[in-house]
Amino acid sequence: MSEKIVASNWKMNKDVAESVDFAEKLSKKLLNIKKTGVILSPPYTSLFNMNEILEDTIVKLSGQNMHYEDSGAYTGEISAKMLKSTNCEYVILGHSERRHVFNEPDEMIKKKVDKAYESGLKPILCVGEKLEERKGGKTADRLKTQYESAFENISEEDFSKSIVAYEPVWAIGTGETATPEQAGKAHKLIRELTAEKYSSKIADDLKILYGGSVKPHNAQELIETENIDGFLVGGASLKVKSFYEIIQIVEEYLT
Repeated sequence: MSEKIVASNWKMNKDVAESVDFAEKLSKKLLNIKKTGVILSPPYTSLFNMNEILEDTIVKLSGQNMHYEDSGAYTGEISAKMLKSTNCEYVILGHSERRHVFNEPDEMIKKKVDKAYESGLKPILCVGEKLEERKGGKTADRLKTQYESAFENISEEDFSKSIVAYEPVWAIGTGETATPEQAGKAHKLIRELTAEKYSSKIADDLKILYGGSVKPHNAQELIETENIDGFLVGGASLKVKSFYEIIQIVEEYLT
């Protein structure tokens, strides 16, 4: 069975000292983790310090967002080059909060995806539908639009470096979780879109993560669901205990 991935998204949580403490504690627990990839996405302010602690571990670092320009008068933004300088390997793009709270349209997210590839960062593209879209039977249409917009004119070589995260907007931070059936169906659609655009091999190799109120108590049934290759964890990733429990569940499933 191929490797699966557990990634965090800390959002606007943890200062540098708290991030360093988390990294030190988690790294000690991961010594026996062999088959599960782990990605941490702390605030920008913590990336440099965490890289020094995690450099020789299995943990990879990710930015939570980035601008599509290399530099310029973009107050408060961060560039791909800045992320790379802290040894980031990944960057989360298109998260629902960026789309719906900060009003980032598909066209802007596309420009960010292009910049990530150009800069050598691996995008973790988030796609997902709102509650009204699900109730209206428009989930597939919304996912297809987000997917096709982001990956338009992307080569097979570049795409193969990507991760896609399915995050139903109605399940993020709400305590609601998509059922394994709902999540599995969405993941299957993303894999089918990939097979149509590229090849069945690229589709099979693509890591598709589920995100949306993932907790230790529901991780088991979700990871056992076909086409779910791991998780993008929000709230439960803020505590070493719960985040590590999710990693353990995935690792044991692979063993």
